[in-house]
Amino acid sequence: MRCPYCGSEDTQVKDSRPAEDNTSIRRRRICPDCGGRFTTFERVQLRELMVVKKTGRKVLFDRNKLVRSFQIALRKRPVDNDRIERAVSGIVRRLESSGEAEISSEQIGLQVLEALKSLDDVAFVRYASVYRDFSHAEDFEKVIEEINAKIARDPGLEP
Repeated sequence: MRCPYCGSEDTQVKDSRPAEDNTSIRRRRICPDCGGRFTTFERVQLRELMVVKKTGRKVLFDRNKLVRSFQIALRKRPVDNDRIERAVSGIVRRLESSGEAEISSEQIGLQVLEALKSLDDVAFVRYASVYRDFSHAEDFEKVIEEINAKIARDPGLEP
């Protein structure tokens, strides 16, 4: 692992332990050249995934981009980071175990929508407005009706 401070390629692991979500390993490292200390996370990657965009262009799957999508949708919402991490890990695990090497961006978007629906209704509407390309107030009304119908089916859910 390259040192982020001096660029040395010879860093040493001082401590390893499972991360809080138990899906990665947290490693504390030290650089013998400059003495810099930093933390890295190691995750299992079952296969290289390619994302097929709407235009047909293919790009390498980026887990961090998925995390950023959740963070943007959930900005200023009362959702714990651990819940976000579990949702992202679940999506990545499903994508990797699907057996497909190429996943459409639409499939990923649908999984994000499903996860956000169970995490936070406001975040769900925010993401849906971009993902479904809302252009009129009626588009928002339809999604809010979906949420209200869900609440009516399960009265234990909060509006």
